[in-house]
Amino acid sequence: MLRKHTATICLLTLAFMAGMAARSPDAIAAKSADRVYELRTYTAAEGKLPLLLARFGGGEIDLFHKHGMTSVGYWVPDDAELAGNTLVYMLAHESREAAAASWAAFRDDPDWQKMSETSQVEGRFLVPGGVKSMFLNPTDFSPAK
Repeated sequence: MLRKHTATICLLTLAFMAGMAARSPDAIAAKSADRVYELRTYTAAEGKLPLLLARFGGGEIDLFHKHGMTSVGYWVPDDAELAGNTLVYMLAHESREAAAASWAAFRDDPDWQKMSETSQVEGRFLVPGGVKSMFLNPTDFSPAK
């Protein structure tokens, strides 16, 4: 299972880097200087991924932006075993401290609390331990630096 998640993370990182390389290096450097990236992987309970995706597309991302998080991208793995239950996404933050403050404000937001509660009336979307987060710093040679 770890190999599959590692492969997914590698593929998503490569896709992200390819997208970044397609943009002007100067624009990338100006926009992402001193930023930290957060790669998050959610594992949904059986049959719940469509509901999770609908919630993300139905306002959750807007709440991320409201609380200072920058969306980089959202993906569902192409691998058949993970495609039915996994959401992977990347956010950018000014720093890890800013990320912590943004997540705290997000969790305390009454709009998020209502959205979460009403969207999960038939059960939680994620399996226990189904949220993985990794903070990433661009290398000196990264187009995202």
